Amino acid sequence: MTESPATRRRGKALETAIMQAVWEQLAEVGYAAMTVKDVAARARTSKAVLYRRWPSRAELVFAAIVHGVPTPDDLPDTGTLRSDTAQLLQQIAGRFATVDTDVLWGLLAESARDPELLGLIRSELLSDVHRGPTAVLVDRAVARGEVDPSRLTERRIALPLDLLRNEILVRGSITPEAIAEIVDEVFLPLVRPNPSG
Repeated sequence: MTESPATRRRGKALETAIMQAVWEQLAEVGYAAMTVKDVAARARTSKAVLYRRWPSRAELVFAAIVHGVPTPDDLPDTGTLRSDTAQLLQQIAGRFATVDTDVLWGLLAESARDPELLGLIRSELLSDVHRGPTAVLVDRAVARGEVDPSRLTERRIALPLDLLRNEILVRGSITPEAIAEIVDEVFLPLVRPNPSG
């Protein structure tokens, strides 16, 4: 069912409704059974509206995943990099707790067949290093003196989210204990000032 002209949403309101509809469909039926038609019906819009912005189902699902990543305004700001990073990973893990890991595996499979989708995913993941949530948290920590900027590399900034994705893909979920290990045993020792000078 589409909306009447009097109630038609546009811009952010429409995009939010579509992204929410994608996530609800994924939670209900999984990646393989999700259709653009069903998402359009749930979002009360048309398939044409979706296909104009997202040419494939996979691109629509990837957009919903990216949409769920906290924006700078939504990021934790506890005063320590440890707590901020742990809370960020918990936020993202909590979102994926509502859908099956077949979503990520489905995207990986489709990206192997679709160079444009693969390029889109790679571009988004690489840009996260410079403007994504972990980069924002690290910048704050540098300003507080918690992080040695000379120890920062793209790989180290990307590490918490890379390990989170790996944990979800390989194990199907992520525990608070795993998040603590990622933060305390891997990430922080690589970016904090070296005590030996």
